[in-house]
Amino acid sequence: MKKLLIVEGNLREENISFSGVGIQTHTESLKDSLNYYTKELKFDVVNPSSDESLDTIKNNLSKYDGLIWGGSSLNIYNDTPEIRKQIEFMKECQKKVKNILAICWGMQVAVTAAGGEVKKADGSHIGIANEIIINKNGLNHPLYKNKENKFNSPAFNFDEVKTLPENAICLASNKINKVQSLYFKVNETNVWGLQYHPEITYEKMISLIEFRKDRLIENRKVFKSESDVKNHVSFIKNEISISNKEKRMVELKNWLNSLN
Repeated sequence: MKKLLIVEGNLREENISFSGVGIQTHTESLKDSLNYYTKELKFDVVNPSSDESLDTIKNNLSKYDGLIWGGSSLNIYNDTPEIRKQIEFMKECQKKVKNILAICWGMQVAVTAAGGEVKKADGSHIGIANEIIINKNGLNHPLYKNKENKFNSPAFNFDEVKTLPENAICLASNKINKVQSLYFKVNETNVWGLQYHPEITYEKMISLIEFRKDRLIENRKVFKSESDVKNHVSFIKNEISISNKEKRMVELKNWLNSLN
């Protein structure tokens, strides 16, 4: 039985709003996807921004076989107290947990904690990242065992890694984000980072788009109208019809296998 710590990146209020409209939290998505491969997992969950039990978790980090840090709607350069708490907790994790899988926001926190830099990207991914290409380093890394060299994936991000931490290696890119995945070792901790979301279904991404529709039109200016949103959702629905669950989530399987 492997013991994993899931770190919830979203603020409690955001998760409450998800639950209020029937959308899984990122932690719930992670559990479902990991349990697809094996039931021999025991999970603890912590939210570094708000949990009063954080100090207890910090003192027991070494007992976990691995840690997965999921997504969030936060922007790391905003430097709020909640964000600073997450960065400081990641620094502790990078000293005491041997294996970290950092997804989207999680990768951005991991990079920042290790001395890299994250900034607003020139473009964005809204529900899907197209044509992610695995580079030579990635083809030789266990993260991408049995993965197609070029693939699409669920994704939702406005920020990206601009400067890698010392000794970090980029494993994959696309036209929007130069760093779609990476690997680095800090202290004795192996960090596998993904900017995209293999653990989240396209169906959930569509729900998130519809949930955030007004913000995407009025605040983010990603879409000009509701008609643009509908067209984009139709594009993602087409991806659902041709995508394969096993191929989408193989990075999770490979990370779990690395814990053995």
